[in-house]
Amino acid sequence: MQQIPVSLWTLVAGIVVTAASVWIGHNHTLLPEQASLQAPLVDGFFNIMFTIAIALFLVVEGTILVFLVKYRRRRGDDTDGIPVEGNVPLEIFWTAIPSVIVIGLGIYSVDVFNQMGGFEPGNHPHSVAHVAHASGTAMAATLNDTPAEATSAPSIGIGAKNSDSKPADLVVNVKGIQFAWIFDYPNSGVTTGELHVPIGADVQLNLSAQDVIHSFWVPQFRLKQDALPGIPTELRFTATKTGTYPVVCAELCGGYHGSMRSQVIVHTPEEYDRWLTESKLAQTQDLQQAVAVNPADLSPAEFLAPHIHNMGVSAASIQSIVKGQ
Repeated sequence: MQQIPVSLWTLVAGIVVTAASVWIGHNHTLLPEQASLQAPLVDGFFNIMFTIAIALFLVVEGTILVFLVKYRRRRGDDTDGIPVEGNVPLEIFWTAIPSVIVIGLGIYSVDVFNQMGGFEPGNHPHSVAHVAHASGTAMAATLNDTPAEATSAPSIGIGAKNSDSKPADLVVNVKGIQFAWIFDYPNSGVTTGELHVPIGADVQLNLSAQDVIHSFWVPQFRLKQDALPGIPTELRFTATKTGTYPVVCAELCGGYHGSMRSQVIVHTPEEYDRWLTESKLAQTQDLQQAVAVNPADLSPAEFLAPHIHNMGVSAASIQSIVKGQ
């Protein structure tokens, strides 16, 4: 019986390993769902790395198993093995291949980082709200009476993708404190303990830290950026799926680091506008008066005013109808 050539075995093994590693590398469930425009870029890079890792694992472990069977010690064989001192071509091969892989992955990772805007941080001025750390609980933080001071734009972080640094649709100032995240919407005066954004909007987070280094991480967005005391950083993203996703501090920041969690809620544009309106109302100065209005005490025009945009009429039309009654 004619023996099958080693080259043919090698070809078949290469085809099987390649097919298995590519399928496993692109059909795993190791990553959470994608919920941002940047997530597919990171996942594509991860899938390539995982495919290569699976191929190397199958080659190395497969070779070990083959050698265990083929070159096992036979019963009664007490002779020494063949003395092998080295194999220069083999050593060059197993040095060159990993080098090419590492260089290729390095170039690919730089390209992904550049597409996400890592080399082009935004240059838009922003304000950072002063947050007082109330004793007892970090979530009880409140705004100081001192006006927010203007600061220079972040020079570190995942910034604008386009070279023209197009202004973001929504800017949020994010402050990390032991052990909570505070989100300030400077254009609307809303401050909250969770992040709310509309789907499809280009969102810019201006990150800062009050005490120690924190790290803002949303796994579903595949984005993570450190918040540094005294050094502004930026994180810019676009959410592509509505839902609620965890915000995790990924930097050890103290004894309660594990509890420093919040959430980002991605709304439809209509839901976001509704949330923003309700938050503005809830944070007005005279809150009791604002929420304790009796509809029976309102005139028809005042009662209908908040619903004008849904009715498709103007305030002047409402006034004329009321006067005509």
